[in-house]
Amino acid sequence: MDEEHTTAVVQRYLDELAGDAPAEPLIRALLERAIRRLQYLCAALLYRSYPRLTQPPLSLQADEMLGAVVERLLKALRGVRPGTVRQFFALASQHMRWELNDMARRLDEQPAAVELNEALVSAPSGSDTGLTPDGRRMLEAIANLPESEREAFDLVRIQGISQAEAAQVLGVSTMPVIRRLNRGLLLLAATLGDLRPEADVSGSS
Repeated sequence: MDEEHTTAVVQRYLDELAGDAPAEPLIRALLERAIRRLQYLCAALLYRSYPRLTQPPLSLQADEMLGAVVERLLKALRGVRPGTVRQFFALASQHMRWELNDMARRLDEQPAAVELNEALVSAPSGSDTGLTPDGRRMLEAIANLPESEREAFDLVRIQGISQAEAAQVLGVSTMPVIRRLNRGLLLLAATLGDLRPEADVSGSS
């Protein structure tokens, strides 16, 4: 019920932003009302897709990331006006990924003299830096999915939230999320089918 109320209130603020009312107070009220859902999305993306940033030397916490994302959104919403709750959280997710990619890039660019333990140095990258050609190809295939399928895939498979929670973010019921996710997986399978291990085995026989 509280999540449904959040969706309704966020939409009301977005509608008011499209009018003539002063933008700054509305933007701050909008972010304050959406803060719990933004915090959840930050934590899901950080710990699922960028776990190395939670380790030394950064030891990034979800609350720290949330503060940086809110600052980004304060600036972005002065020039961008998402019309729906779905568009608002898509914008927020985009800025979350940009913030984490920037942090990962800065970490990678630190001087070699910085002492890191061997386990951290060998930890898999959570950003797109150091990806294999196949990894880059997978990211490109995800980015090229139709918008609805890409949003569902990003929320459920990348950010790690449940299908029901993704439905709340997107402002739909659970069934459309399931259908979009399944269509996205079929499109990815068709595009990346040659990367499956069995494709190599059948090709070598």
